Amino acid sequence: MSALTRAKKLAAYTDLVAGFDDLAIKGKATSYTSMNGNMFSFLAPDGTLAFRLSKDDYAEFEGRYGNAEVRQYGSVMRGYVGVPDEVIRDADALSKLFAACVAHAKTLKPKPTKKI
Repeated sequence: MSALTRAKKLAAYTDLVAGFDDLAIKGKATSYTSMNGNMFSFLAPDGTLAFRLSKDDYAEFEGRYGNAEVRQYGSVMRGYVGVPDEVIRDADALSKLFAACVAHAKTLKPKPTKKI
């Protein structure tokens, strides 16, 4: 099966986020979601779809799909997993994974906003 394009991933990501009344996709080059000042999911310009998970969910994901490490700009994004195309193609699996991502985001300590 061929790799999904960034446009197809963006469409799936947009549909996913639309299922949550209190969430919206932000950003231009990098589309992302955040809650209380914490980014918890993103679609990078290179087409990487990444979700921030709890340690337990991360370990389960890595056990099922292999190395889940996400690198952006030369740095490891701790706590984030790169969502493989096979999961993006499976709406139910993607929805469950994103629900776990949102649940974890709700547990993160709020970050203060920067007023300019």
